[in-house]
This record gives sequence, structure tokens and C-alpha cells, in this order.
Amino acid sequence: MTRTRRLAAARRGRAWRLATVFAIVAAMALAGSGCTVIPVTGPLTVNETGSNDPLSKPFQRMIAILPQRTWGLEQTVRGLQAAMAAYADDPTVLPQYLTPEARAKWNASGPVTVIEDDFEVVPPTTAREEPGQAQKVTLKGRWVAGIKEDDSYVPTGGPWEGTFELVQVQGGGYRVKSLPNGLLLTHADVARAYRATNLYYLNGSTRDRLVVDRVRLRLRPTETYAHAILQRLLKNPTAALQGAVTTSFPPGTKILSIRSDERVVINLSGPIDTLDPSTEALLKAQIRYSLNKNEIAKGRVIEIQVDGEPYSIDAPNSDDQWLDDSSDTAYYVSKGAVHYMGKDGPSAAVPGPAGEPREGYSGFALSKDGTRIAAKTSTGISVAGLTAQGRWQEVIQGAKLTLPTWHRDGSLWTYDQENAVLLRYDPSSGKAPERVAAPKLAGLDVTRLRIARDGVRVAVMTGENTVQIGALTGEAAGPMLGNFQLLTTTTAGNKILDVAWSDDEHLLVLVESKAGQTLNEINVGDGEVVGVPLNDVNDRVTSVAALDDRVLAEADKGQIYELNQDRQTWTVKIESGAGSPLFPLG
Repeated sequence: MTRTRRLAAARRGRAWRLATVFAIVAAMALAGSGCTVIPVTGPLTVNETGSNDPLSKPFQRMIAILPQRTWGLEQTVRGLQAAMAAYADDPTVLPQYLTPEARAKWNASGPVTVIEDDFEVVPPTTAREEPGQAQKVTLKGRWVAGIKEDDSYVPTGGPWEGTFELVQVQGGGYRVKSLPNGLLLTHADVARAYRATNLYYLNGSTRDRLVVDRVRLRLRPTETYAHAILQRLLKNPTAALQGAVTTSFPPGTKILSIRSDERVVINLSGPIDTLDPSTEALLKAQIRYSLNKNEIAKGRVIEIQVDGEPYSIDAPNSDDQWLDDSSDTAYYVSKGAVHYMGKDGPSAAVPGPAGEPREGYSGFALSKDGTRIAAKTSTGISVAGLTAQGRWQEVIQGAKLTLPTWHRDGSLWTYDQENAVLLRYDPSSGKAPERVAAPKLAGLDVTRLRIARDGVRVAVMTGENTVQIGALTGEAAGPMLGNFQLLTTTTAGNKILDVAWSDDEHLLVLVESKAGQTLNEINVGDGEVVGVPLNDVNDRVTSVAALDDRVLAEADKGQIYELNQDRQTWTVKIESGAGSPLFPLG
């Protein structure tokens, strides 16, 4: 099919969707669902619900149309896709598009395929008008993402194509005889009815820190967003965090009700130990952050009940320890000596040997509490205390090690490229570095390793072009680095210069190409990319460091820049003679 014919077909599809709006206005007026009700064949809003409800989010309910006798092949396939978009709200319409044979075989469960809004329906080259004769129709589009069965959202690019077999029925119209399992939604369908949602589990090793797990939740007119969030929180985390996080909710916990007046009251049931104060604190933290970080029940007292009996009260902003990262003090290196960086620029050198000019030390990394600093040398990795009595001590030997990275538990990590092994050194143990299992890294050229401040996620750079995100799993058997998922890759000729964690769910990736440099902030939960302009940085950027909203960049002529609050412009903090900006952890 020529480009002109494809454009014409797309226009016919859009025109058909809009024309159908007027045919169902009366049905929409009677729907009374409470949420925004729109036909999937055209954007017509009737009313919104949830905008004034502290437990909900406004969303649009979709109404699908039954297959019509006057429809041709293309209209039937487009109507089928529209019925898929409405399936969660009304599962009775879609089966009417299928033959009895297809109805018995097709299953809506499984991953959801998301494509761009403008897709093309390609009819067979030779049409058959006899009833019962199968005709193959191809739906072509651009792949946007997949929503897996664990609710994780995975961006995917490239063309997507699906084949549908249709048969003409007595009396006119068509039914679908064969189609792929699962739902096919457009990007607009997902934007209307799904919400990107952050769930909070507990660090599996220390249980002193919340770890965010990002999912896409389908909103429904029969339940509030708050109920959907907590109902999903009772389930296992996504595959990216399996075995790396835990929860305070014992198996069998159920949500009996959630209501809101002056406070939010959550009534649970199940084998919750109401006499254990540690369980109470953990459970409150998971509920509070999972609601508030999704803009639900913010600023409200949360009362938790168990089987209708008072269990716990959580006041807003009562405790922020669960997402505490580290000191927000920034540092930089000048002539081999580590210095504090004040709000207005350079400041004093740190105490001890790390604050003294010294050659041969690079890749500095600070522990969570800022009391220890590590650096790479030609023979290994050394650590020094940030005190006047501190001294450099080589703790990991090796000529080909990645730059050191600290874990929030105080251990130091690196990857031995020569022996293809992940190493962990615990200063408090008095023992030599231990090997940590990382079977998925076997045979890969590991060039960078950065542990996130949550103590679970790990950014692993391989070669110059690829970044994966893994997670530290394992309990009694010891830690293991696994659960790898591709985050980003660059084309040949481009290379990734640096990566840095800004917070638990965002990784900064600095890329250089022949056209220049780009700095992207990537959400590791769903792959969303936000570009950070580098226009104000007059020289080549060689490294970046970040902590929450603060982002520092090193230019190759010795300047340190800081990103302004507008996230668009930069200010020079140190004019010359500086490099390697850093924060504790990350």
C-alpha cells in the first residue's frame, strides 16, 4: 500500500470514530457511571467524578459499540479494538465481535500491547463476499509499550503487526474468527484509564528503607484509586524487585473498606500482629507513602483498623526516615584532594589524608554517613576515614576494577573485570572482600557499577553503549545481583560517559555523540525519559553527580556547574581547577 493510501485509510478511521460519537450520546447520558464516560470511538466527556474525592483520581470510562450489520472489514476491526479498550469496564461487548469458535479460544489475560493511536487496518487484496469465507485483515501500527501481568510498564519501539481472520455472517456484517490473545490498546486508551503508580515495599536486607516499585494500574468505576493502590500493594512486587524487597503485610491480609471524612480510615483484616510495634511502624510507612506519593490522602490523618478495631494512627508528615538517603553535602576534587562544596562554591578540604593533594587516586565515593571515602588506584581500591587520624588503606586488590560504589549498609562494592567477579567489602567485618553471585553478568564487559541509595537497585553499564538495572536479592544464602532489565542503549558511534542516581527511581545518563552531548533522566520503573538541557554548559561535560533535586556537572576545563531549580539552566559554582563532583552514595 502506498503512503498516500495509508494516510487516506488513517483519516477514514479517525473520521469513522468521530462520526460514531453522535450515535451513542443518548446511551452516555444514561450511563450514570460517575466517572467521565466517553465512547472509545471519539473523545466526548459527559462528567467527571473523583476530582473532589481525596481517595480517587478523575478518569474516563469507555463505552464500546456492538458490531453493526453495515460495517465492513476495517470498521469491524476498529470496533474490536475499541471494545478491547472498554473491556475492563464492560467485558460483555467484545465477545459479540467473535465467532463462537473464537469466543471459546480467546483469552483477555496476559500482557497488554500498547500501540500508537494512528494505526492502519489493511484489508485483504481480494475480498470474499460469501458468508463463512475467512478473510485475513492486518492491523499495523507502531509499538509503544507492553503492560505485563505484574502491572509493570515496558517501553518498546518498532513496528507492530497483528493478523485477524474475519468471516461474513448472515444478515450482514462480520465476526472475528481468529485473533491473538490479550488486549490491544492505543496510547490514548492507556492515558485515559491507567495511572502510573508508585508502590512502596521494604528493603529486603535492612528493612529500614522503603523501595519504590512503579506500576500501571487500571482505574475502575467500582473502586477508588486508594483501594486500587492498597489492593495492589498486598500483592508481590514486579519482577524487577522479586526477592529484593519484602512487605509488612502478612499473607492473607485483606482490605475490608476505605472511607474518608476528616481522616482516611482503612479497615484491614488478616493475621496482623497488633501487639508488635515494629510491624505497626512498617505497615504505616508502606500505606502512607503508597498513598501520598500518588497524591492521595495528602495532609490527612490516616487511621488504620483491624477488623473494625482501632490499630494505629498516622499523622501527616510524622516521620520522613523511610526515604532518608544521606547527607546532602556536595564534594569535589581539586589536585587530588577532596573538598566540601558550599552553596556558593568552593569550600575547605575534608579532614585527613583524603583532603591532601595526592596523585593516582580517582573515582572517589563517599559512604552514607560521610565518614569514609573510597578511591581507585592503579593497584586496587583504597578507603580512608574522614578524620585527622584517618589513613588510606587498600582493601580490594586488582588492576582492572570498576570505580567503587557504597551500599547504604556500609559495604563497598566493585566489579573485577579481569576475573569477571562482583566483590563486596565490609569494613566492619575485618574480613577480605567476598564474592557476590551475578551469573547474568558472565561474559559481559562491565564498565560501571552504581548502587542506588535504596540499597536494592544497581545500575550496571556494559561496554560504552548499554545500561541495565539489576537488584540485590537473596537472604540466608547470601546476596546476589540479578533481575536485570535493559534501561537504555545507544547506537554505534555514540557512547555513554557517565551514570548517576538522582533518587530511588531516576538515573541520569550522560551520552556523547558526533552531534554533541545529551543528559537524560530516566525513570527506571517505566523507562520515561526527560531530557536535561546542556545549553548553558559551555564546555564538554565529563561527569555528573546528583541527589534528589540537586544535579552537578563537571566540565573538562575544570568548572563545576549546578542545575538550577527550573531544570533548564545551569550556574557555574566553581570556575576552575575542580572536577569529579560527588554526593554520598548514588
